[in-house]
Amino acid sequence: MLRLLVVLIHRFLVQLEQQVPVEIVEILRRSEQGMTRPFICRCDDGKVYFVKGKDAGRRSQICEWVAGRLAVLMGLPVAPFQQVLVPEDLAEFNVGTPLDGLGAGLAFGSLERQVTELTISGIDQVPDSLQQDVLIFDWWVRNADRCLGEYGGNPNLFWEPGARELVVIDHNQAFDPAAERTDFSEHHVFAAQARQLSGDFFRRDEYHERLSNALDAWPTILSEIPNAWWFVDNEQTVPVDFDTRAVEALLRGFENDDFWTWT
Repeated sequence: MLRLLVVLIHRFLVQLEQQVPVEIVEILRRSEQGMTRPFICRCDDGKVYFVKGKDAGRRSQICEWVAGRLAVLMGLPVAPFQQVLVPEDLAEFNVGTPLDGLGAGLAFGSLERQVTELTISGIDQVPDSLQQDVLIFDWWVRNADRCLGEYGGNPNLFWEPGARELVVIDHNQAFDPAAERTDFSEHHVFAAQARQLSGDFFRRDEYHERLSNALDAWPTILSEIPNAWWFVDNEQTVPVDFDTRAVEALLRGFENDDFWTWT
């Protein structure tokens, strides 16, 4: 448990170091994949990021940030992310072009990694304990957008061949109150782990502690969200559809026995 605590603290400090946003200096292109088709940008730190800006939707940006921060605190191998700054002059230069949707101001950026998409044949390369971590986390934040089966799907998971590591991305559809238990126990990429988790009370106690520790950072996580993200319009008169109290109540669901029932 001490080792786990050290890992969590390290990940938390790394994220704190990333609070100073990097600035986009070049928009390379727009991705053809993903629902939000993020912009692929080079920033002033010399690195390339997948950036979700204005037309990804403010709720999408908030979900990415909140779920990503919770995932890091829980210990998941999330692709490094941070807030990136889109300069006003760069946004103005692209008005009326296909790159106009990025907008100006702070956006959500996920660091580019040299990875390959996880396939159904590669699931066995992922340790059972990590599969269980991802399944529990997705159920916790109601992120049903990680499906994969023999007929295809989009797990939003990648595999780094060199390091043989899983890379977790995309939480823009998290905190969906309509997500059903069967979305995870039957259709999730790691649904096979649901039965193992259902009867493992020692594992349940471990997860209860990890989720509780992650949720302790809730006020801090909310304070990190740019003010502009809380509004749909540039004039900041229309609040975004993200009820922080309702989301916190959803996240506290792990405190109830029903959360751990998979059948």
